[in-house]
Amino acid sequence: MILIAAMGGFIALFAHTKLVDRPRITVSADRPIAAFSGLRGIPGNNPVDFTYAAERTVHSVVHVKVTAMERASSSNNPFFDFFFGNPYTESKPQPVSGYGSGVIISNDGYIVTNNHVIESADEIEVTLNDKRNYKAEVIGRDPETDLAVIKIKEKDLPFITYGSSDELKIGEWVLAVGNPYNLTSTVTAGIVSAKARNLNLLSGGQGNNQRGQNNASIESFIQTDAAVNPGNSGGALVNIRGELVGINTAIASPTGSYIGNSFAIPVTIVKKVVADLIEYGKVQRALLGIEIRDVDSNLAKEESIDKIEGIYVARVVQDGSAAKAGIKKGDVILSINGTKVNSTSELQEQVSKYRPNDKVEIVINRDNKEKQISVTLRNIDGTTKMVDKDEVVSLLGAKFADASPSEKSKLGIRNGVKVISIGPGKLRSAGIEKDFIIISVNNQTVKSVDDLKQVISGIKGGVYVEGIYPNGLVSYYAFGI
Repeated sequence: MILIAAMGGFIALFAHTKLVDRPRITVSADRPIAAFSGLRGIPGNNPVDFTYAAERTVHSVVHVKVTAMERASSSNNPFFDFFFGNPYTESKPQPVSGYGSGVIISNDGYIVTNNHVIESADEIEVTLNDKRNYKAEVIGRDPETDLAVIKIKEKDLPFITYGSSDELKIGEWVLAVGNPYNLTSTVTAGIVSAKARNLNLLSGGQGNNQRGQNNASIESFIQTDAAVNPGNSGGALVNIRGELVGINTAIASPTGSYIGNSFAIPVTIVKKVVADLIEYGKVQRALLGIEIRDVDSNLAKEESIDKIEGIYVARVVQDGSAAKAGIKKGDVILSINGTKVNSTSELQEQVSKYRPNDKVEIVINRDNKEKQISVTLRNIDGTTKMVDKDEVVSLLGAKFADASPSEKSKLGIRNGVKVISIGPGKLRSAGIEKDFIIISVNNQTVKSVDDLKQVISGIKGGVYVEGIYPNGLVSYYAFGI
């Protein structure tokens, strides 16, 4: 009986083990099903640090205060003035102040700023970050690029070194350093949003994708989303190494305050203009002597261009740099000295780096074949000569010079070009006399001799001149050319 019982129990245990599934125990991996989506830091890869660039540059950006003596504006109605007199003629000039920023570019006091910050100034005061104040003198201005150089008498100043705007990449971090709303030593950060922007700002807002021999305004702005406001003009745009890559100049805003887009003049243009103004007092501007258009799909189809790239040559100016080198209407410019150009502003920026008599290598597409051409650049007069600092321009039988700050202050005007001598020609025939200061031509403001020459060169037909004599007599003249 005992033996039979033992055997039965053994059989039952064996059958249960073989026929009935036992639960299995699994040890789970130490890894949760769900996890946070944040990316863990990589050893040795620190976040972008702006403190180095800020500390390196904030002491090199100055506050610029300008003071101008202005009268109340005239009636702008010559018929009213003729019959009833000008009620503003006897008004006493009142001081008007403006503010901006500037960047110290050398330890001996040279400062670059915007032309629109100081162009009407009778007095310029510069305040350093350590609150030292100085009177500044104007070394030179260039309305075509909206740049100016001023100087203070001091040594061993902190200055910003030049970087390279050509090497800036879309999305790269930059800092804007300046004095918005008179809040001194302000630093804001953003990224490069775009390059080679043309806002038609310096050409008076006249949209035109063709740039000819007489259009000297150069716009190739760096667009950023760093906060820039009134007072930032003339301040520094720097990379994270603290190198100057641009001069903050403008904002795109319906309110006049920052809403996301700001624009800076690239340092490639700044370096050339500053060097010319310091050495010559005037910018030595080289021109190709062509009218150009951006290449788009419509133009490519119309002109049978195989690729949508480069700049189309719409017209070649006779005896200009391009014409003498063999560039023809219908050619497509692909690069200048190895730098590709795909917009009119990019081409202007590259050419602006050179002076008359400099040679550049230009690659063109002609009949869908690439060809390299050597071009010797020339000035607006078609020569390779440099423009002398004290040169006055002979035009229409007269010679001109920019009105001095004292003359502008005395007469209560903001700009003007003075007739310093006059001979036989259109101006004398119209009745214009020596010492007459031209304020506008065909309702276009004349700020410099270059402005006057450029405006008159583009006129075909009637010319209407407004100006003032040293005794305060406002006069108007008209003649044909």
